Amino acid sequence: MAGPGGNAEIERLLKSVASASQSLLMLDYDGTLAPFRTQRDRAFPYPGVGPLLQEIVRDRRTRLVIISGRDVTETISLLGIEPCPEVWGLHGLQRRRVGGAVVTARLEERMLDALSDAERWLGYQRLQHVGEFKTGSIAVHWRGLSDWGAEELRGRVLSGWRPIAEGTGLELLEFDGGVEIRVAQMDKGGVVRVLLAEMDPDTPAIYLGDDNTDERAFRAIRGRGLGVLVRTRWRPTLAQAWLKPPDELLAFLRKWLQACRRDESGRAAAAVK
Repeated sequence: MAGPGGNAEIERLLKSVASASQSLLMLDYDGTLAPFRTQRDRAFPYPGVGPLLQEIVRDRRTRLVIISGRDVTETISLLGIEPCPEVWGLHGLQRRRVGGAVVTARLEERMLDALSDAERWLGYQRLQHVGEFKTGSIAVHWRGLSDWGAEELRGRVLSGWRPIAEGTGLELLEFDGGVEIRVAQMDKGGVVRVLLAEMDPDTPAIYLGDDNTDERAFRAIRGRGLGVLVRTRWRPTLAQAWLKPPDELLAFLRKWLQACRRDESGRAAAAVK
């Protein structure tokens, strides 16, 4: 497990980016590019993140991919980047390519029936107001509640959903501020493996994420690239480096863009403000 730090690993990767014809930059959204918000439709990126990502996309030496638990339409709307990069949603069940085509995985009928059971359970408990209903999953959020209220809600939901998950093959996935019951046929680690397989083996690759849902991505990228925890406080993780948002995140994105703009002699082709 990584300890606090890891800047040397990041600097080594950036040197590889500077000399590569193309690199792979994979980014989680909530908690990584944007602060968590109780009002999820107001979770815009940290100031300065959007313009830097837009410049990285336009530079064309980076394949930039957003990998989120949100529906892709939500992520694209909040991100506000033009041209829009590739976006994966619903932990990998959804893929929007750069051209705009969206593909959603086909779900088995028995899985959809199990999710309906989980939704009905929320209705019986009068908890629909804390639920987020998505294709292939339902999430319950308790961000904004007191510690006691969050723990009480967590216990209720886990006790109600666990028998449904165990009996049907659905997955219970806890994240920072909530829990999700979901179809387990794809996750962020699977997305990372797909993307790496689509690139040359020597392509510099990095994944930035913040919470438990990103640990599978950190595991998947080991041996092929660098996993970076983006979080104000360090926690035990499979990531090999750590950045504190927003300042260290912004500094990293500036350095990435700077590395992409270096010519073959290693000189900076343009300054990054």
